[in-house]
Amino acid sequence: MSTEEQRKSEARKAIERLVHYALEQTMVEETDIDYSRNRLLELFGFDEAYLEALEPESLQGPQEPLAVLIDYGLEIGLIPENTDTYRDLLDARIMGLLMARPSECIASFRSTAAERGIQAATDDFYKLSVASNYIRMDRVAQNIYWDQPTEYGDMQITINLSKPEKNPKEIAMAKLLPPPVYPKCQLCRENVGYAGRINHPARQNLRVIPLELNDEPWLFQYSPYVYYNEHCIVFHHDHVPMKLTKQTFKRLLSFAEAFPHYFIGSNADLPIVGGSILTHDHFQGGRHTFPLQLAPSEASFSHPAYPGVTADLVKWPMSVLRLSGHDPSVLLEAADQVYESWKAYSDPAAEVLAFSEENGERVPHNTVTPIVRRGADGAYEMDIVLRNNRTSEEHPEGIFHPHREMHHVKKENIGLIEVMGLAILPGRLKQELADIAAILGGNTELLQAAVSNSGHPLAVHGDWIQQLIRQHGTSVPAEQAEELLRQEVGSKFARILEHAGVFKTDQAGRDAFIRFVQAMGYHTIA
Repeated sequence: MSTEEQRKSEARKAIERLVHYALEQTMVEETDIDYSRNRLLELFGFDEAYLEALEPESLQGPQEPLAVLIDYGLEIGLIPENTDTYRDLLDARIMGLLMARPSECIASFRSTAAERGIQAATDDFYKLSVASNYIRMDRVAQNIYWDQPTEYGDMQITINLSKPEKNPKEIAMAKLLPPPVYPKCQLCRENVGYAGRINHPARQNLRVIPLELNDEPWLFQYSPYVYYNEHCIVFHHDHVPMKLTKQTFKRLLSFAEAFPHYFIGSNADLPIVGGSILTHDHFQGGRHTFPLQLAPSEASFSHPAYPGVTADLVKWPMSVLRLSGHDPSVLLEAADQVYESWKAYSDPAAEVLAFSEENGERVPHNTVTPIVRRGADGAYEMDIVLRNNRTSEEHPEGIFHPHREMHHVKKENIGLIEVMGLAILPGRLKQELADIAAILGGNTELLQAAVSNSGHPLAVHGDWIQQLIRQHGTSVPAEQAEELLRQEVGSKFARILEHAGVFKTDQAGRDAFIRFVQAMGYHTIA
């Protein structure tokens, strides 16, 4: 058999392995096997299938046969270049041919929820999202995780390596493309089945579940880059911008009622303190216990207008008011009062100003990040995190934003996930921390490059490296240096959250926080 015939045979064999994997993962049924195989044969230009018997196997994921098919797809021109972006486009195209139609997935979800409960339905839907390679667990497994003790409890630190980076050529090509018209963004429902392009991911293997929140059409899916367990996205049926209102809180409570095993939260709706996508209204949720959830109360309050609702000041680096109660309708009114009061609240002594004047117009600065979950007893708990996006000459990126001395670790917005105590740090840190550990272990060549070359990747860490050397020297054993740096990064993340807190954690800040709570009519619970 020639080399070319051998490659064709291996590709046909990979098709057969994928079809059997899809059957084993219940992505297709027995009656779908011939149809699914033929769709893949057509894609790769084959007239006949692999005819030899396969060895019994139980694949943990589709990556191995997928890699064979993508390599062959490159050979026959299905993708123009061997880059992560183009490989991912073909990956989704292949897996999309092995999935049920969206209506069938929706029917299965609803049937499971009715017969076995909503948790069983999300379990099956999450399994499908992983099996179809929509959630790339092979990449997620590359992420670096650790817990870091702080005075606020154990922070969860991750260095995110799961989201592939585009190479410079792809970035340049993407800039030449016109602004997206269809789909308008990566959250739009039209992404389901979309083939993608160089500046937009393929989504043939994406499936979404329609929801109704407050008699409005919303949709439910999982994030392809799961930052925590069962990381889901709940997004509006239409491409409408994020805007926090009383209806936002009502939607969050409605979701928590329908999905009691999941938390749900919204990013703030103003720049700097908001999320990365403000153009499409959406929430994030999942089944995960965040450090914020475990943070204790420092003081408790009640309000005569909201019977059964307790308001707690939470011991946390950011300013969190936790409302809890069994009646969601009363909790909704209490949450709305906090939000409306905060939007107009100023305390110059605490540097909190609700508005500023720009070009004769009043610009709002106060908003919130709300998070809702259910307790074991069924009670509702809503964490309302106070946010302010004001800037100053000293802090042009944001007064309540990571300050510049922290930008070598993180300079992006502090969004919902990080508010709750899970750091999503850039992938560059993996190598940079390894190199700094080497410097602490005596690598003088790296040290010289870091301090003398402003273009060196370690240059951004220059001041920090010098501080570490002064404290620990340059004879630190490798494992000790690695642990030391993890502690340092975890401690810096706690400081970053303190920067983002509008009322600081010192006595003056706590007094200012209490002034706000009392201004709303709350009274201390003895």
